[in-house]
Formats: sequence, C-alpha cells, structure tokens
Amino acid sequence: MAEEKATFGAGCFWGVQAEFDKVEGVISTQVGFMGGTLENPSYRDVCGHKTGHAEVVEVTFDPEKVPYEKLLDVFWSIHDPTTLNRQGPDVGDQYRSAIFYYSEEQKAAAEASKAAQERSGRFKRPIVTQIVPAQTFWRAEEYHQKYLEKRGAASCHI
Repeated sequence: MAEEKATFGAGCFWGVQAEFDKVEGVISTQVGFMGGTLENPSYRDVCGHKTGHAEVVEVTFDPEKVPYEKLLDVFWSIHDPTTLNRQGPDVGDQYRSAIFYYSEEQKAAAEASKAAQERSGRFKRPIVTQIVPAQTFWRAEEYHQKYLEKRGAASCHI
C-alpha cells in the first residue's frame, strides 16, 4: 500500500479533522500548522497572528481506497471557501481556506476542482482558497489532536 499525504486549511482544525476521519481510505489525520515563517510554532504563537501559519489537517490516505479528488470534495463541502481569513465566528489568517499540495498531480487536481466549484454556481461569491506548495507541517499540541472525539462531540460549527 502506497500512502499519500494531503493537507487542508478550512477553518478551525478540530472540526476539519473530525470530518476527514470519517472518510473510508483515510489512514490517519493530525492537526497542526503550515504556511508560516516561525519554526515549530505553538497554538498561542499562531493565534497571535504574527507567524503566517494556517490551522491545517494533514491527511494520510490510501489512494487505492480514496482518490485525492474525493478528499477535495470533502474539503469543499465542510467550509465556506469564499470568506477570506474567516470561517463562521473564527476570524484570522490562521483560518484561511487553503490546499497545500505535495505534487504536480495534486496541484492540477486541486486547480481543476476549484475551477469546477467556481463553474458550479454553488457559491455566490468568488472562491478565495489558496492552492500552494506544501511546507513543513508542524504538529499542534497533543490536546488539539482528535479534540472533538476526546470530548464526545461529533462536530463543531461546520
């Protein structure tokens, strides 16, 4: 089995992780930060809006059981990709909508998926999702991992 990684920013990472954990073919998920300048940032650092990181979920998946395109479908369905640096009541650049790609194939699939979403008419405003190369993934503190599952919650505001 050849594992692949996909990383998505779609607002508060607790709810995003819970949604990707439901997908058959997803081997594991972990929450953390990507896209900023500070090495090994803490949650407090990221919330200070000085590091440039997004809250993200790193998804390890089996592409023979779940194609990357299916993960993109989940991504589009669990947040509003038309709000810049915001998801629901959560405001700040760490909540931005972003797809971090690991290969030219993922980049092409993400761009095609975004274009299809724009053509679909599903969203009334322009999509502001960034499609950018993956950087170093910094794992968030342990208390953030599987946060909703640990508390018996199925989801948060998404």
